[in-house]
Amino acid sequence: MEKALLVTVDLGKDRGWSAEERSAELKELAIASGAKAVKEEIVPRHEPASNYFIGKGKVEEIHDLCVDEDINIVIFNNDLSGTQQKNLEDIIGVKTIDRTQLILDIFARRAHSNEGKLQVELAQLMYLLPRLTGKGIALSRLGGGIGTRGPGEQKLEVDRRRIRDRIAKLKGELDTLSSRRAMMRKHRSRFASLTVAIIGYTNAGKSTLLNSLTHSNVTVQDKLFSTLDPTVRRLILPNNQKVLFIDTVGFLHGLPHHLIEAFKATLEEVLNADILLHLIDVSHPKAREQAEDVYKTLEDLGAKDKEIVPVLNKVDLIENEAVIERARNDFSSALAISASKGYGLDGLVRVIESYVERLLVDVSLVIPMRDMKMLSLVYANGVVRKKEFKGDTVYVEARVAQKALDKLRQYGKM
Repeated sequence: MEKALLVTVDLGKDRGWSAEERSAELKELAIASGAKAVKEEIVPRHEPASNYFIGKGKVEEIHDLCVDEDINIVIFNNDLSGTQQKNLEDIIGVKTIDRTQLILDIFARRAHSNEGKLQVELAQLMYLLPRLTGKGIALSRLGGGIGTRGPGEQKLEVDRRRIRDRIAKLKGELDTLSSRRAMMRKHRSRFASLTVAIIGYTNAGKSTLLNSLTHSNVTVQDKLFSTLDPTVRRLILPNNQKVLFIDTVGFLHGLPHHLIEAFKATLEEVLNADILLHLIDVSHPKAREQAEDVYKTLEDLGAKDKEIVPVLNKVDLIENEAVIERARNDFSSALAISASKGYGLDGLVRVIESYVERLLVDVSLVIPMRDMKMLSLVYANGVVRKKEFKGDTVYVEARVAQKALDKLRQYGKM
């Protein structure tokens, strides 16, 4: 396990988050990457220095601290340029990385699907390309540890043109996978499946909720970004309407733009969902700020105007009921639940059902016998109220999703 020194430079520009709170989140990220956070330093500055980001005297203090504490990695809570990273490592003498590189390392650990691995490599190469001339210890030697996981030494040492070629190839492969994902969504649309995407800040309990609602066994860990690849599970509501729940990658404060770009194919599930279930960790002291970061990311994705259902999770960790009541008021009377303990899940299902009801319409169909597959689709994705066989047709009254009407019109008389 690597011993890490965490450095948060406070420029006084991060509204809503104090330097101490940002440092605490960096510690969580470091732990999620497998490091042991030995020391935390907060360095106040009016402006970043061009050569070291911080003052040279502070850099020398960090060097001495690393020697005294046998620290082998320094993690900055700010983005460093390639030159700054190299200059810092020249004095400190140990591997030095920034917050983006740390997040990329965690993503590399968590990606299991082919698409996820391609997305991580693309993000890593896009991060590395402008830093080739200033790469330091973390990028110039072989070995394990945080910040070295990913494309590999051979790929990192090639020239800019070859890296650009690799980026172009990765984008092409991701476009192909994105097309396949679009076909899967089209397949779901053909079956008129309503979709509910579970969104929220990382470690808000999204995978736990998916497991509890659908009796699944998606991997759950009390760590940031424990789930990277999206997971889809089906749930039959009490009104017999079938819906698909989608577990998505967690959001994060100040998530680098190129990471959002690299993972857009995965995040398209959010754009195409009928309902967004926004899970908020009400036990976290920065719950409001985390929720604002989620809404900011939704805005960047063009999904802020979708139907969003706020849900307060982890109420079992709160002893003061007044805290929950204040949170309910802050988030438009949001439902309070505990995904891990099962508290409030019946009420949540009823709330989801009420939102789904708004998307359903009553239809009357006359389906020719030769198109009985359409009747099967209605049964599979709607609720049949009445069915009568009349000669070579079948008359059906059903309640189905609004978006299925065009499909149904192709098969029967409305």
